[in-house]
Amino acid sequence: MRSLPSLAGKVAVVTGASRGIGKGIATLLGEWGATVYVSGRTTDAAPNATFGTINEVADAITAAGGVGIAVRCNHADDGQIKGLFERVNTEQGHLDILVNNATTIGADPLAPPPFWNKSIAIADQFTVGLRSAFVASYYAAPLLIAADKALVVNISYYGAVSYHLDPAYGAVKAGLDKLTFDMAQDFRPYGVAVVSIWPGPTATERAMFLVSKIPGGDKIIENSETPKFSGLAIASLYADPKLMSKSGNVVIAAEAALEYGFTDFNGKQPPSLREQKGSPRPFFKKGLSTSSSM
Repeated sequence: MRSLPSLAGKVAVVTGASRGIGKGIATLLGEWGATVYVSGRTTDAAPNATFGTINEVADAITAAGGVGIAVRCNHADDGQIKGLFERVNTEQGHLDILVNNATTIGADPLAPPPFWNKSIAIADQFTVGLRSAFVASYYAAPLLIAADKALVVNISYYGAVSYHLDPAYGAVKAGLDKLTFDMAQDFRPYGVAVVSIWPGPTATERAMFLVSKIPGGDKIIENSETPKFSGLAIASLYADPKLMSKSGNVVIAAEAALEYGFTDFNGKQPPSLREQKGSPRPFFKKGLSTSSSM
């Protein structure tokens, strides 16, 4: 893998980073020297700390050479999200990278369809998954604009264009991609790029716990991306001098690896799943107007 420029002096916020892909991204950015605010609800004292806590992630970032700062934040609460970015403003005065990763998928995400046989709690994804990404970006906007160069990343998935888990999950991922496109138009004059990242199936703590129980699960985990793989895609994008040309678009992590010349930490080159799961939906760009009609 080619060497990436140091992220020393750069400030990142990764939401929902106590475990999983968020943890992997936050840790990777910290390893490259960034100050990373690790937000989420799970602290060392939380009863559901089985798979990791924001404190553990922040400590690992600091041990790796960055600066990890744990901030307890319920991303279903607008006031707490606002408080997170007020703290970043007080302590840093700017923000270089925002990763909107916080989400919820319910107690039994692999329960079979139809959706009306699942818990109504799957609708919580609209709050922590889509709305929370908008609210975080809203309160982060002045800090992003204050940076010399800034990047907003929305963690989406192929479920935006093909059925995965349930209709609420798909609607959230499709919504994140459209949110990316529209926010990119507003941020463009200020030099702030916005992209959606599509990881492939990822060997997160929860995935390994759930998938290992199904037939062929061990093979699925073996061929999955590591949680830090998407972090490499984000760091590479941020270092790209042509970053703004990608703003408003979906970036498939596996394709970013080929473009920027890196492999996963397990030595594998994960495949793009366009052919199996679908391609990102293109949004209309020509003749953009600030006016609207009903």
